[in-house]
Amino acid sequence: MWGKKVCHWGVRLSLGLGLISCACVAAPDDMNKWFRGFKQQASHKQLYQLLWALPKGGDLHHHLSGAGFSEWWYDIATSPQRNGGYEYFTKTRILHCKGYGTNEFGPNPQYLLFRTIQASSYHALSDCEKQEYHPLSALSEEQKQAFLNSIRLDKAHEGRNEFFETHWQRLNELVANPHIGAHILLKNMQAFASEGLQYLETQVNVDRAQDNKGNPLSPEQTLSIYLDMLASPQAKATGVTVRFQYALLRFLPNAESHLAWMYDFVDQHRDIYVGINMVGREDNDKGYPLRFLPALRSLRQRYPAINLAIHAGEVDEPNQHVKDTLLLGAQRIGHGLNTITDPDTLLLMRHGPYLIEINLISNKLLEYTPDLSTHPFPEYLRTDIPVALTTDDRGMWDSTLTDEYFVAVHHFNLSWTELVSLGENSLKYSFLSSEDKRKALEQYRHRVAEFETAILSGSTALPSLPPIRGFMCNHYPTLCEKG
Repeated sequence: MWGKKVCHWGVRLSLGLGLISCACVAAPDDMNKWFRGFKQQASHKQLYQLLWALPKGGDLHHHLSGAGFSEWWYDIATSPQRNGGYEYFTKTRILHCKGYGTNEFGPNPQYLLFRTIQASSYHALSDCEKQEYHPLSALSEEQKQAFLNSIRLDKAHEGRNEFFETHWQRLNELVANPHIGAHILLKNMQAFASEGLQYLETQVNVDRAQDNKGNPLSPEQTLSIYLDMLASPQAKATGVTVRFQYALLRFLPNAESHLAWMYDFVDQHRDIYVGINMVGREDNDKGYPLRFLPALRSLRQRYPAINLAIHAGEVDEPNQHVKDTLLLGAQRIGHGLNTITDPDTLLLMRHGPYLIEINLISNKLLEYTPDLSTHPFPEYLRTDIPVALTTDDRGMWDSTLTDEYFVAVHHFNLSWTELVSLGENSLKYSFLSSEDKRKALEQYRHRVAEFETAILSGSTALPSLPPIRGFMCNHYPTLCEKG
């Protein structure tokens, strides 16, 4: 297509139009040379603009309940037309109500502001407790902003304890509403489409939903709400392919029995569920990997193979949990941070067949690698351990997949070939069927080739950017400067 034409290189950036061009069309091998020159001259905003427009493959490590931006939660939860007719109340003050529940202060987290409940739960409260809550739809502007801030890590003193111990506890019964979940899914699809993603593999659980009167919904009823959303014209218009994983909270006392239920449910819904993921805070040793080896071996005797993507190595100390996770049968490792401390496992993972799902922003904000210069990502990438960039709980980081790409290029000087390989790996190591994976890879390679052609021929005007989100503004403030 390109022939072997070689030309003198010049990178021209038109700040007003966002144009990027070369003096003439070049051979494909020159893309690395072009990108190297571009990085040397480009501002943060110009680099971000290029990465926003870059075709992207998939997001493989995506907790749906953690992937809703604060304003999405609020807007959907306060819209009965979209949330299924539910009404919500959130805690805005603490009155130290006494004399109810199983002890003096009751069984619920009494000191957690912005813990949100639905109307059926609100009406069951004592008169004193009701005074602690305010209708979500009637918050003052100050209260609304505090609610929005309460479910994202936006302050320097916040870290993993704030995340693990308050965010989902505040969302609380919002997460039990599948209508909200389905709309959060749609918003993710629309947002991802705008930054060039073509595949989303997200974690969706359907066994603990309830209707607006507080009655349990069956898993089948809940799943149908999500499937109806995926079949909607709005979802189809995004062009984003979606598959689900089922998430096992690994440290719960009944985790083995829940895993058995998941195996059966995923086996019955293989058209939409492509795997199971073991999740949860890894410094809670009750969820150690080898706990599940007997259960998984028993389940593999009864069910055809089910894909496993398991969180491992998201801890501060060295251990062999990643190696143990591979023994469980994992095909993908979530985070894999401390794999760098286990040389035998590093050697085992070179050249595949396992992929590490890299979450740079998550690892920074949760203080596993507060200094990104110590992150093992470039060591994995450049010693041929398959990796892909993923977003984890992006709503709570207030970030995008483009943000992950920017952080990677900015801190680790990625080449164009390395950049494109991340998108390719995200599809190659997805849990799509073989035929769907082949088609997805073919589509991705075609999109990248078209993008390269447009850049090198000078025929592209990069799109204008949406407002850049909080993580980038906090850590790379020049991106958010006006002008």
